[in-house]
Amino acid sequence: MIRILCLTSALVLLMSCQQGQDDGGTVSTGTPTDAETAQQACESRGGRFASAGASGAKVCVTRTRDANKVCTASSQCEGVCLARSGTCAPVTPLLGCNDIITSGGGMATVCLD
Repeated sequence: MIRILCLTSALVLLMSCQQGQDDGGTVSTGTPTDAETAQQACESRGGRFASAGASGAKVCVTRTRDANKVCTASSQCEGVCLARSGTCAPVTPLLGCNDIITSGGGMATVCLD
């Protein structure tokens, strides 16, 4: 679970970086930007590029194969196990604040912007 959160956080940070400007003060449009490349890769995997948090950074949100499967720990899910319903989350990463059942079976509130 921590690994998923770290990877997702790193992706959000990377996506918030801006492409450098040329000497004229305009962004070069000769090649796809990193964000465009990331969006294309996301969509090719069936994901949806969505804005996250106050910064509006983009993140790839994908459906999980085990959505709504009954679970008792996040280790049983592709994403996380939702505490309220006891089912696997429908998407990953799960944005906002959510009560989850950790891989060890404990309860935690995880907030991801």
